[in-house]
Amino acid sequence: MGLRPARCYRWDSPAYTRVARNPADSYIVGIPGSKITIFDMGNPSLDYDLEVSIVSNQDVQIRHNALEAARVAANKYLEKNVGKNNYYFKVRVYPHHVMRENVLATGAGADRVQTGMRKAFGKPIGRAARVRKGKVIMSVYLRKADNKQEFVETALKRAIDKLPGDMKLVVRDICK
Repeated sequence: MGLRPARCYRWDSPAYTRVARNPADSYIVGIPGSKITIFDMGNPSLDYDLEVSIVSNQDVQIRHNALEAARVAANKYLEKNVGKNNYYFKVRVYPHHVMRENVLATGAGADRVQTGMRKAFGKPIGRAARVRKGKVIMSVYLRKADNKQEFVETALKRAIDKLPGDMKLVVRDICK
């Protein structure tokens, strides 16, 4: 089965995030690992004077697989068209929230096996980043002298296509 729609995971409760390095200390057991593991790409050591960012226009939960898909799409385009050492790409949100699902049995005899909505806390099925309106999700830093701003904007527009909710691009000069 594919992924359930976003309406199944409403933002009506506090974030469910108690995960510890020592599994015995965690309140949550059996969480699938986050698909996004790389948060910094490119060359962080250069002096950049331009920042292009994806900013959320609404409160939204972004699943870890959507963040990874957006990161891969943008980074691949940037490496090809801007060059590996001419930009710095940073993912600025982390999927802390653990999503749960009350798995229901199907098929013959399912009504005898399960308890319906009694004790329907659910089992962990993935992670999500909870993003408020106005929060920066991803940023790319570059130099104006390279004249590559249009490639960066195209890369981030490709990333926006992979993300849920209403997003916009924000371009700003970095003063040093």
